[in-house]
Amino acid sequence: MGMDDCDSFFPGPLVAIICDILGEKTTSILGAFLVTGGYLISSWATSIPFLCVTMGLLPGLGSAFLYQVAAVVTTKYFKKRLALSTAIARSGMGLTFLLAPFTKFLIDLYDWTGALILFGAIALNLVPSSMLLRPIHIKSENNSGIKDKGSSLSAHGPEARATETHCHETEESTIKDSTMQKAGLPSKNLIVSQNQSEEFYNGPNRNRLLLKSDEESDKVISWSCKQLFDISLFRNPFFYIFTWSFLLSQLAYFIPTFHLVARAKTLGIDIMDASYLVSVAGILETVSQIISGWVADQNWIKKYHYHKSYLILCGITNLLAPLATTFPLLMTYTICFAIFAGGYLALILPVLVDLCRNSTVNRFLGLASFFAGMAVLSGPPIAGWLYDYTQTYNGSFYFSGICYLLSSVSFFFVPLAERWKNSLT
Repeated sequence: MGMDDCDSFFPGPLVAIICDILGEKTTSILGAFLVTGGYLISSWATSIPFLCVTMGLLPGLGSAFLYQVAAVVTTKYFKKRLALSTAIARSGMGLTFLLAPFTKFLIDLYDWTGALILFGAIALNLVPSSMLLRPIHIKSENNSGIKDKGSSLSAHGPEARATETHCHETEESTIKDSTMQKAGLPSKNLIVSQNQSEEFYNGPNRNRLLLKSDEESDKVISWSCKQLFDISLFRNPFFYIFTWSFLLSQLAYFIPTFHLVARAKTLGIDIMDASYLVSVAGILETVSQIISGWVADQNWIKKYHYHKSYLILCGITNLLAPLATTFPLLMTYTICFAIFAGGYLALILPVLVDLCRNSTVNRFLGLASFFAGMAVLSGPPIAGWLYDYTQTYNGSFYFSGICYLLSSVSFFFVPLAERWKNSLT
C-alpha cells in the first residue's frame, strides 16, 4: 500500500507532460489500462519482486495518471463551486476501509489469483468513465462578439453567409490555438479562405507550409524537453508555500492512519473494537470533506485560511493523542482527527488553484506531488523507527502533530508573497 501511494505522487511531473501532449481523456484511459494490467499480470506472480512491479509500480503509476487528470479536469469544469465539487469527487477515498473486508471475502471465495483478476475487471470500468472526460472550451467575449456579428450579417445574402462561415472557422481556430498556448505549445493560427485554399496548397506556398509544419514538429519536441526540465515554478513563492504545506501534511497524515489500530491493541482494546475506529474515521472524513467544501465555497474568508486552521487543529489533536488511553477517549480522538483531516483534504486543490495564479494547475500539482511522494514514502518508516526506539506509539503521534503544525506555517507568508508579487506588477 505504501509503495502504491508513493507511486501515485512521484510521477506528477511526468503526468503533467503526458497530459499536455495527449490530453486529459487519453491520459486517464492510459492510467486505467495500467491499473488493470497491473492487477491482471499480478495474478501470474511467482515472487515478491515480481509483485513489487506489477502490484506496486503499475497500479501506482496508473493511479497517478487517474488522480492528477481528475484533479485538473475538476478545476476546468468548476469555478464557483470548486471546493464542493472537489470534496464530492474525493469523498469516496474516506470509504477505503471497506476494501479490507471486501478483499478478504474475494480471497476466501476465489483465491488470491481470482481476487486479483476481479480487481482488474473492476478497474477496467475506469476506461468508459475516463471517456466521459470531454474537453471544455470557454468562449471569450471577443470570439462571442465575432460570432454574434456574423449571425447578424447572415440574413443579408450569400456574401454575409460566407462571412459567418469564415467567422465560425476563425472561432474554432482561435479555441484550438488558445488550448495549445495554455499547454505551452506554439500556436499555428492559419486561416485560409475558401476561394484561396486550393491556390494556397497547390501553389508555391506548399513547400513553405510543409517547412513550417516540420519546424513546428521540432518545436513540439523541444517544448516537451523543456517541460521535463522546467524550473520556472521554482521562482514562484506560492509554489514553495503550497509544497511545504503539502509535503509535511502528507508526511503526517499516514502516520495516525497506519498506527491507530496498532496503538489500540497495545492499550488492550479488542481488535474488533479497534476496527470500528477505522470505520468511524472513514465515514466522518467523507462527511467532513463535503461540509468543508461547501463552507469554503461561501467565500466568507479566503480558502487558505480554512486550510491553515484545519492543519493547526490536526496538529493539536495528534499532540493530545497520547492522552487517549481508553476506548472512549481513543474514539474521541478519532472523531476529532477525522473531521479536521477531512476539512483540509477537501481544500488542497482549491487552495492550489488560488495560489498557482498564472502557472498551469497541471505543472504546479505535478511538481508539488513529486515532493509529497517523498513524504509519503518516508512517513510510515520514520514512525516505525520511532516505535522501535521508544517501544511506544506516542512518539509517532507527537511526530505527526509537529509535522501538521509546521505544515501550516507557510500559509502565514501568503500576504507577504502577495505584496511581493504586486510590487513586481
